[in-house]
Amino acid sequence: MNQATKNLEDDHVNILQLIEIMGVMTSKSEPNIIHLEEAVDLIKNYADGMHHAKEENLLFPKLGEHGFSSVQGPVGMMLQEHTIGREYVRGITEALGLLKGGDLSGISLAYLNMFRYGELLEHHIYKENNMLFRMADEALSDQEQEALYLKFQTIENQGVNGQSKNDFIDRITALKTAYIPS
Repeated sequence: MNQATKNLEDDHVNILQLIEIMGVMTSKSEPNIIHLEEAVDLIKNYADGMHHAKEENLLFPKLGEHGFSSVQGPVGMMLQEHTIGREYVRGITEALGLLKGGDLSGISLAYLNMFRYGELLEHHIYKENNMLFRMADEALSDQEQEALYLKFQTIENQGVNGQSKNDFIDRITALKTAYIPS
């Protein structure tokens, strides 16, 4: 039973959908600032605040108990990429501040950081789904997977900033409707 890693892979489906939406957003010559801010909020609160928190606070320490280093190797690399992703999100946020202040250079800066974030996360998710999570499936017992999964469920239900996992998925779906025709 690989419930914990399956849960994280399910998150990845939603995050990849958000990245696809962001790709469409960056193709627009006239950005919708409200939608860009919505995408950033979803990254900060769902992709990072909920998903990465499940990895960093629960999965990775559990893997540490099985000899996985948090400084090097696959876990160390994932942590480093989380940090790089946060820098891109900071860049998007700063660019949106410029744009809201009337500085049109903010458009290209926001789009560049969104592109880089998307590219990073696509590769990051591939490595987690196909390598790290498979290693976790081998290292963790069914009981450990179940215990992690139950903790993940608690986090998802308690939510981040008053929003549950389902609330975040609904918001991603609303953005998808606006940018990706069915």
